[in-house]
Amino acid sequence: MSKLGTLGARLHHGEIGYDFVKNRKIWYGISILITITAIVGLAVRGLHMGIEFQGGAVFTTPKNMSVSVSTAEGYAEDASGHDAIVQKLGDGSMRIQVAGIDTKTSDTIKDRLAEDLKVDAEKINAELVGPSWGEQIANKAWQGLGIFLILVVIYLAIAFEWRMALAAFVALIHDITITVGIYALVGFEVTPGTVIGLLTILGYSLYDTVVVFDSLKEQTRDITKQTRWTYSEIANRSINSTLVRSINTTVVALLPVAGLLFIGGGVLGAGMLNDISLSLFVGLAAGAYSSIFIATPLVADLKEREPAMKSLKKRVLAKRAQGGDPDEGQDALVTDDDQDEPDVAAAVVGPRNQPASRARGRGRPSGKRR
Repeated sequence: MSKLGTLGARLHHGEIGYDFVKNRKIWYGISILITITAIVGLAVRGLHMGIEFQGGAVFTTPKNMSVSVSTAEGYAEDASGHDAIVQKLGDGSMRIQVAGIDTKTSDTIKDRLAEDLKVDAEKINAELVGPSWGEQIANKAWQGLGIFLILVVIYLAIAFEWRMALAAFVALIHDITITVGIYALVGFEVTPGTVIGLLTILGYSLYDTVVVFDSLKEQTRDITKQTRWTYSEIANRSINSTLVRSINTTVVALLPVAGLLFIGGGVLGAGMLNDISLSLFVGLAAGAYSSIFIATPLVADLKEREPAMKSLKKRVLAKRAQGGDPDEGQDALVTDDDQDEPDVAAAVVGPRNQPASRARGRGRPSGKRR
């Protein structure tokens, strides 16, 4: 078995682990800092909206143009008096975007570009994009996002409980805010591809969160009937048992997206790939982070406020303070009325963990004479 596979098995069985829930204030602080930075960047720099949202014209030149991108950009800005975005396409042609112009202005710009680029004006294709079309896309995107979030909250509240639904909602808002803030700070253009990317990462982030919640729901059944574990300790166990799975799925998802962003968009200069790849890359990473460091610790915080969980915590701590088995806090989740049943789960964290059956047998006569 590979080292990562061995690590995953040891995490799943509770032989090793990291106390994510105990250090939740650190993760909350990091998330708040990142979120504030994203919001400040959004407020100060704003989003660089693409031509699909602002309206304007797109000019496509003939193939195999010998003019550089920077030169063509200068020509377009001089001809229009507006900022221009120039992209070199695979066949050697150029795509020149100029926002905020009307039909009359576009004809003038087209003639001026043909003169500067030394090509026939008839060979330059001009397409006008109205701002109303972009506004419709934006409105539909907001409607889709709102409906998605409402359905997610309802589903999680039914399938799990309202605290998990609230935690998942907070994690999703966390991911969206960070992704949009990164777009503002980096200055990438926001296009319909960006919107598609944002909607895509929500499903991925939710998937990772639900995996942990499902494990947590399974392990906390009849939790108040035992005095070995607090809710936070079991929540931490759930994170650790699915940690390697979350890491694997995140890395596998990020690799092709990184290829699009850094190789396709950076090395090859395929700027249009940046629109969707940046939102996917940042969103996937933020989604994995929020599932582990935000959603589940937040559920534990909310549950520990319940009178039943407070009472359970007092009983667990009181039992440990009575000088019981020092490894008892590391044993499996087994109810007091079901001591002879097989172990449900192994330990959460600790330098060493032993199966509950061995812990229960310690100190008892074996029934055999030696």
